[in-house]
Amino acid sequence: MNDRKQQVLHKAHELFINKGFQNTSIQDILDYSRISKGTFYNYFSSKNELLIAIFKSIYLKMEKERNELLIGQNPANLDIFIKQVELQLITNRTNNLLALFEEVIVSNDNDLKEFIQKGQLRYIHWIYQRFVQLFGEEREPFLLDCAIMFSAILQQNLKFRSLASPSSNSLHEVVQYCTNRIVKMVEEVSLTGEQLIHPKQFAEWLPEQKVQDKQAVDQLQTFILKMKQILSNQEESMKYNELLDFLLEELHHPKGPRKYLIKSTVETLVKEPGPFQSEEVNDLKKHIEALIG
Repeated sequence: MNDRKQQVLHKAHELFINKGFQNTSIQDILDYSRISKGTFYNYFSSKNELLIAIFKSIYLKMEKERNELLIGQNPANLDIFIKQVELQLITNRTNNLLALFEEVIVSNDNDLKEFIQKGQLRYIHWIYQRFVQLFGEEREPFLLDCAIMFSAILQQNLKFRSLASPSSNSLHEVVQYCTNRIVKMVEEVSLTGEQLIHPKQFAEWLPEQKVQDKQAVDQLQTFILKMKQILSNQEESMKYNELLDFLLEELHHPKGPRKYLIKSTVETLVKEPGPFQSEEVNDLKKHIEALIG
């Protein structure tokens, strides 16, 4: 994404927070960002598409940081999971996203509502995937229910904790408390065998993801982030950073990874490995093939 487009996203985000999404006109965005109408429509087809681009930009950055917390760590470590959840909550709070979510929910715009709902389902899917890593595949049939319960418990405890202690900004205590509770719940439902929603439901909720092999996705993301750590701050490395960032973005493409683009990117790295060893590029190719064939 070029700097000018990123600047428009930043300025529009400020307006949406200060004036509200519905009360901000495209002309407001043009004036505040100091761009022409032609430039705006070159970037976005509508104000709705602009808002969706803001959400995607923020969460793509958050997801990268969330994945980076796992590098070199045991995925079954509850403390790492707690840090990842805190990171998402801090992202929401820092960017005032909850206010924007609420405005979309009460609007009559079905496209935006569907986008927000998909985002919520993807968040539940991420929690479910992490729960499989934390609690084991043998408990997988019960972990979608537990992911939903964890999300609800966390949301309500944050809400009422802020009412009881308005001056408290500590997220860690709340996330830790809710995580401790869910550990017991996982044990209980695993013993009783009770189940409300089977994880296969994700195939209907998120068909674009095709419920990808979670291990292959996690391994690929971790490997790409390790490759990024190899890169220095030299100008020569910018090209390779962009290629690796593109691969990360494609893993979360709304319609699923575009195989031909991913393969083309990998072939570029094979032909021009730059700062990478041939073994590293070949390992990347193997991870890609394990995921998309």
